[in-house]
Amino acid sequence: MEQEEITFRNMTLGDLPDIMVIEHESFTLPWSEDAFRNELTHNHFARYLMLDYHGEPIGYAGMWTILDEAHVTNIAVRTAYRGHHFGERLLRKMMDWAAELGMIRMTLEVRVSNQAARSLYDKMGFTPAGVRKGYYSDNHEDALIMWCDLPVSQIEAGEGSESHW
Repeated sequence: MEQEEITFRNMTLGDLPDIMVIEHESFTLPWSEDAFRNELTHNHFARYLMLDYHGEPIGYAGMWTILDEAHVTNIAVRTAYRGHHFGERLLRKMMDWAAELGMIRMTLEVRVSNQAARSLYDKMGFTPAGVRKGYYSDNHEDALIMWCDLPVSQIEAGEGSESHW
């Protein structure tokens, strides 16, 4: 897939209908539209990113940036577009963005049974750091807590240009 066909941009309230489709395709416990609306309008720690392919929203990712740590809240790609490394591109862009914002570490929780996500997180440098017992309310599955160190931002190091976020 050609690089020019993919664009990243900040999520807006206008994206909510597309987000809800992706959310329901991706999660057994999808967030509500109101939850996303609150994230976008009231949570000053929240940062959300859209991935468009040929101008169509096919994925998104979110994080909270608190002090020098980023917490991934969610990452999802439309079912029809899975298997093409879009999730990896989203996560890499989120990691870069977090580093640009001065974050030095990133964390997330993942279902212990979600081998596809765990494999991606391993590939991207996340390591297990603990378990949240019974974290998921639908089936009381445990969540694996994972952390990674972020690379020093080239902007922070004075070598990059101004951020486009």
